[in-house]
Amino acid sequence: MHRFLRLLLAILVIAEIVAVQPSRSDDTQPPRIQEEVWALPLPHPTIAYVVRPVGLGPFPLAVMNHGVSLNPQERSFFPLVEFRDAAMWFARRGYLVVAPSGPGYGAAALDAPERGLFAVFYSKIGACENPNFREAGMAAALLDKWIIDYMTDQRLVVPDNAIVIGQSAGGWGAIALSSQNLPSVKAIITFAAGRGGRVGGKPNNNCAPDKLVEAAADFGRAARTPMLSIYIENDTFFGPDLSRRMIDAYTAAGGNAEYHLMPPFGGEGHFFVGSPEAIPQWSPLVSKFLDKHIQRNGG
Repeated sequence: MHRFLRLLLAILVIAEIVAVQPSRSDDTQPPRIQEEVWALPLPHPTIAYVVRPVGLGPFPLAVMNHGVSLNPQERSFFPLVEFRDAAMWFARRGYLVVAPSGPGYGAAALDAPERGLFAVFYSKIGACENPNFREAGMAAALLDKWIIDYMTDQRLVVPDNAIVIGQSAGGWGAIALSSQNLPSVKAIITFAAGRGGRVGGKPNNNCAPDKLVEAAADFGRAARTPMLSIYIENDTFFGPDLSRRMIDAYTAAGGNAEYHLMPPFGGEGHFFVGSPEAIPQWSPLVSKFLDKHIQRNGG
């Protein structure tokens, strides 16, 4: 039985096969791609949006992480996929993209103890007086590791050739993952990564920014996985000064990161990667980074 049939019981929806235009400058026609929704039987069962090339595979894996909301009602209405156009861009490069809905999102956000229903949400940083940025990042990194291990064990992806992409808190989890130097992860890409932004809904009001910088340095001490860190000038969650401090601390401690500050985008740069109009701005940087660090294996 074909390897992808192993997940037929776990696939909830097969959405569509999308015809695409060439996205690379060479003569290789990029593959058509198809979108699916999978239920992944991880230690914490997880729903994920999947987009991949049409065909037998296996394909290199890209795990793509969304940000965080501390509001249970917002989490309950969180979209299945937050960065669909960006995920499709990676699929057109030949990746099987898995974009998980974090624990405590969508239907899993339902929290009604009086009815015996309890949501699992383990990405809180605690009080701003003493935030635990490190463990919040490591919790997100653990989900990535589960996905990579599962997809590899099921022979659904090319082994030891994964990349991890994350935005905001999802990017912070990717930074945390970099400190583990997993042989399976060849590169990490973050957009507007961090935690504790816009405290109380106020622009450029960060929760313990010095501690956030310290946590970035702590991850950098062990990290050797190549990382591309993209920030946006008009990001009111993690502005240019703070983002530069974080990545400078990370690299000064030993981490391997490239920092890029993009010009202002729209009214709020924090959600840059979620806009299809932003792809022409970030894709050349990402393409160059991937071409430098990833062996394509024909994908």
